[in-house]
Amino acid sequence: MASPKRYSPEFREGAVRIAPSSSKTISEVGRELEMNPETLRGWVKKYQKQQEPDSDVELTASERSRLKELERRICEDEMENSFLKECAAYFAKDPR
Repeated sequence: MASPKRYSPEFREGAVRIAPSSSKTISEVGRELEMNPETLRGWVKKYQKQQEPDSDVELTASERSRLKELERRICEDEMENSFLKECAAYFAKDPR
């Protein structure tokens, strides 16, 4: 049985960047790079997991109140935009 290959950090980083951006499957990219596709798949999953924000982090009270305020502002802005679109459509009508 062959001993496992050791890949340099530069090679790993390059492979992880190539795999998701390629139109090919991870298996195809792995074969092209002459490596086990499951190894590449593991690297990609590990990288993606590191890039995800922690979803189970609780918000503080001040963060929650800020979030509510921003959501309220977004709702107001959406209502204003809707009203302005209706006004623009009304005035843009051909008065024939």
